[in-house]
Amino acid sequence: MPPDQDFYEILGLQRNASQEDIQRAYRKLARANHPDVNKDPAAEDRFKDISEAYSVLSDPKTRRRYDAFGPGFRQVPEDVDPETWARAGAGRAGQGGGQGRGQGREQGGWAAQGGPSGFGEGVDIDDLLEGLFAGRTGRPGRAAPGWGPIPGADQEAEIELSVEDAYRGGHKAFTVGGRRIEVEIPAGVTDGQRIRLAGQGGRGGDGAPAGDLYLIVRIARHPRYRVEGRDIHLRLPITPWEGALGATVAVETPAGEAKVKVPAGTSSGRRLRLRGRGMPNPRGQPGDLFAEIRIMVPPRPADEERRLFEQLAAVSTFDPRRR
Repeated sequence: MPPDQDFYEILGLQRNASQEDIQRAYRKLARANHPDVNKDPAAEDRFKDISEAYSVLSDPKTRRRYDAFGPGFRQVPEDVDPETWARAGAGRAGQGGGQGRGQGREQGGWAAQGGPSGFGEGVDIDDLLEGLFAGRTGRPGRAAPGWGPIPGADQEAEIELSVEDAYRGGHKAFTVGGRRIEVEIPAGVTDGQRIRLAGQGGRGGDGAPAGDLYLIVRIARHPRYRVEGRDIHLRLPITPWEGALGATVAVETPAGEAKVKVPAGTSSGRRLRLRGRGMPNPRGQPGDLFAEIRIMVPPRPADEERRLFEQLAAVSTFDPRRR
């Protein structure tokens, strides 16, 4: 990283960015530039820069020092107060200043103004900076080599589950980023839910801990079930006489067979609700199961069935098109 590279620019942020903005930007950029994902030869260097910027700006204390002292903040002694430093610089900026060493100098976006300072009469900020840096690195104006341990980046990946697997949960294996991982799926996991695997994200540098891996659950389309949140919807086919006379019919659910009572006079489109028979919820109320009625007729009625339907048609006064 160039010594004057601005950490806010690396993350694409303004200097008044919130901590949430910083974390959001880091997650997005780290995910896009991680060497395990991005095969661009320059991606690894970008990833290191992104991780370094995040490690500084995500800590309120180091962020204050960075804002006050600039890229060389690590070489400024801990007992130099950022607020006092800033007030001293503001006071001298109002006094103008002369040419040469007394004139303002830009260093990576941080102005180091010449002239008297708030640290004592006749002390020049440029001399102070150079003295501090020389004392730490042996060379004025140069940052010390190495930025220290860099935590590994958090990573995200999507996994697809069937409705049955999401309902039951259990031990599953997936291939993520070319590696096989073992996951314990909680029963009743929902679409979009994130499962955190601590320490299975990006590798840390210089002995720093690895990041976390977040698995985003996607529930696959199913020929029978439709899942909305924790509610499960399905279509329940019944015969015309079951709809007309009422009946108790079997319905297949992810948990197995259940019995549904169809009231007499039920038509297609009516929804029957089975409370608590939807997706389980380890922390609260389970979802419901909704069975939508579909009245089906024999595609090829036998002779006796046709005779009975004809007899019904002759005696019935029911007209579904008349209200």
